[in-house]
Amino acid sequence: MATATRNDRGQNQEVQRTRTTVRPVSSIWQDDGKVKLMIEMPGVAKDQVDVRVENDTLTIRGERDIPENAQFVVRERRLAPYERTYTLDDSIDRENIEAHMEHGVLTLTLHLRDAVKPRKIEIQGG
Repeated sequence: MATATRNDRGQNQEVQRTRTTVRPVSSIWQDDGKVKLMIEMPGVAKDQVDVRVENDTLTIRGERDIPENAQFVVRERRLAPYERTYTLDDSIDRENIEAHMEHGVLTLTLHLRDAVKPRKIEIQGG
């Protein structure tokens, strides 16, 4: 996004600005052979969320719909898009990740590979 600004001499110049992102808060816990990841993205609709896995990186992006000509009286919330990345270790089954969005909270269920799930060992003998 390029915007016009004035330099020290008062002349207009084009300045390239990069769009900042907001890092949404999250909670992660392990439960019953699964890792749960809960990310808060208030004001973001399900169809405005993008979840991708590429190699060892899980990326979550989301953007709120803000009216283009909004004239804010008070603006306490940053309007930048959300973005968060996580590095996945080998215990996560990349082909078996589920996503659910409700009330601005994205919940991902990351299944563990069978080889790393805890299992009970039976004891043999008399």
